[in-house]
Amino acid sequence: MATVKEYSVEEKLTALYNLQKIESKLDEIAILKGELPIEVRDLEDEIHGLRARETRIEEEINGINEFIEQKKAAIAQSQDLIKKYEKQSDNVKNNREYEAITKEIETQTLDLKLAERHIKDANEEIADKARVLDTAKKNIAAKEANLKVKKGELDKIIAETEKEEAECRANSDKARAAVDPRLLVSFDRIRNNFRNGLAVVPVLRDACGGCYNAIPPQRQSEIRQHKKIIVCENCGRVLIDEELTNKQ
Repeated sequence: MATVKEYSVEEKLTALYNLQKIESKLDEIAILKGELPIEVRDLEDEIHGLRARETRIEEEINGINEFIEQKKAAIAQSQDLIKKYEKQSDNVKNNREYEAITKEIETQTLDLKLAERHIKDANEEIADKARVLDTAKKNIAAKEANLKVKKGELDKIIAETEKEEAECRANSDKARAAVDPRLLVSFDRIRNNFRNGLAVVPVLRDACGGCYNAIPPQRQSEIRQHKKIIVCENCGRVLIDEELTNKQ
């Protein structure tokens, strides 16, 4: 049966500090990228939304144009009927027929005017939507230009750091495999608690290298002995002595 190697506290601290250095390097690369990845994603989402709006407005304009064509056809039909009824009015035989034809002419005239009103309103609506569409197109063009700049900046940083980042991630995987699983969980939890991502820090000038809270001499002595893992009572970071950091 294979035996599981027991690591000393010093070895555990060394593994943790080694992982911290690698993760800090990855943090530096992330800082170089800054907010660019988020800005690029946000711009891409905005452009996608604007393009969807552009398509929707164009479809609405096409629908209104179809409506106008229908009304134009209705006007042409009314005009033809009016001519037909006017011609028939010349040959009426009695007042009843004349009134009926006159009523039809009035109805078609009203339909014609209503259709013309609908066309006028529809053209005004198209003009409004055309202005909105023009604004949307200009917004898309502006955001695409901005996106091109942002992506260019991000691509440049990625190109400059890609190899180093890949190496760091590979080293991080190896370093994580060398850390006690329980310590690794605590390490990641502590890192997530702080914006600078520091979970393992040295004692510098009698103070925690993370929060700068003073460390009592007796506590410092215990840290140097490497007999147990000691955390800062103020911030909870794992504390190591400068001698251990100098070995790395």
